[in-house]
Amino acid sequence: MVTCAGEVADGKVFQLEYAKRYSWSGMGRIHKGIREQGRYLNSRPSIQKPEVFFLPDLPTAPYFFREAQKHDVELLEHNFQTVLAEFKTLYKAFSNCSLPQGWKMNSTPRGEWFTFYLVNQGTVIPSNCRKCPRTYRLLGSLRTFVGNNVFGNACISVLSPGTVITEHYGPTNIRIRCHLGLKTPSNCELVVGGEPQCWAEGRCLLFDDSFLHAAFHEGSADDGPRAIFMVDLWHPNVAAAERQALDFIFAPGR
Repeated sequence: MVTCAGEVADGKVFQLEYAKRYSWSGMGRIHKGIREQGRYLNSRPSIQKPEVFFLPDLPTAPYFFREAQKHDVELLEHNFQTVLAEFKTLYKAFSNCSLPQGWKMNSTPRGEWFTFYLVNQGTVIPSNCRKCPRTYRLLGSLRTFVGNNVFGNACISVLSPGTVITEHYGPTNIRIRCHLGLKTPSNCELVVGGEPQCWAEGRCLLFDDSFLHAAFHEGSADDGPRAIFMVDLWHPNVAAAERQALDFIFAPGR
């Protein structure tokens, strides 16, 4: 896996291998980004500091309107009941108190945060996809899912009551993170770039996770978990040719 853009530049993967397959046309921002990546990452303001790759000259904001990826947002919301039903089936396995197969427990200073990945850093998890096949098929209908790239993920994310996910930055600004609310008790909050927002069941919340962000479930045990379906979508201002190049540069396993 590529851990920094410098590895790509040093290995001349982009300059040599990409040029054998595709056109150089429209690659100015990517050339610039790779060439000056160290400067970009070190000079970013503290509110937005992607940890791996920064694509210059992209419009930036902590949150995005639904219209940014209207087709995919509407498709996800239209299939809310499908995703919710498969989540409920998966979540029943927690009743035996042990961590069910396929789920991952993440480190948090307080509480419990679980994830169930269908796609993890661009790699499909077949055993998990078989447990929620309709949700997995839904991914194939999305026009802007970052599906062939280490920056692309799709998972169910669950916060138990009392959980805090501390402030952190995502790896890149080329994507928009989409949260489809599945179970959203009150007293749950997402804070991106200092701006708080709340999830809503059956609705998508879009944000740029290269901004400093944190999540909280301050509810009680009676409220139950907060659950969302998380999907990484392309930033709307990354052109099709740039997406192709970025998929090549940041291909899983490169």
